Amino acid sequence: MSLSEYCTPYAAFFGFAGVAASMIFSSIGAAYGTAKAGIGIAGVGQFDPTLIMKSLIPVVMSGIIAVYGLVMAVLISGDMSPAENYSLYNGFIHLAAGSCVGLTGLAAGYTIGVIGDAGVRAFLEQQRIFVSMVLILIFAEVLGLYGLIVGLILNTKTTAEC
Repeated sequence: MSLSEYCTPYAAFFGFAGVAASMIFSSIGAAYGTAKAGIGIAGVGQFDPTLIMKSLIPVVMSGIIAVYGLVMAVLISGDMSPAENYSLYNGFIHLAAGSCVGLTGLAAGYTIGVIGDAGVRAFLEQQRIFVSMVLILIFAEVLGLYGLIVGLILNTKTTAEC
């Protein structure tokens, strides 16, 4: 392993920061979305327990956001090894990829939570709103998917050279 101005000992810090950003921010988004939508589901369950199963869709979609962060974290950490050269370029790429996935996951989780809470409460009042609620939730979920796609594209740009 050779050290140069591009392969510094601290380059791996940025890669690990990408792993952390991916997991932490997407998990926060998923947790917020689950909690916020769960509050609405609990309210619906008090009035009509038969609607609870259909109302779980926002919670499931919030959980998927955390999976996006997990996928990116595993891919980034798979590119890192103490026995191989790791350049600053790779570190910055991995930081950007992890940040893309994590921060879009945070935004998507927040959006899913707000829409899920309001949507299931509206679903209690008018059941025809269900399809509209699901479509809006899909548009919120796709924010996290866009971040994952950009993160995957960035992750393919790493090199093994210093």
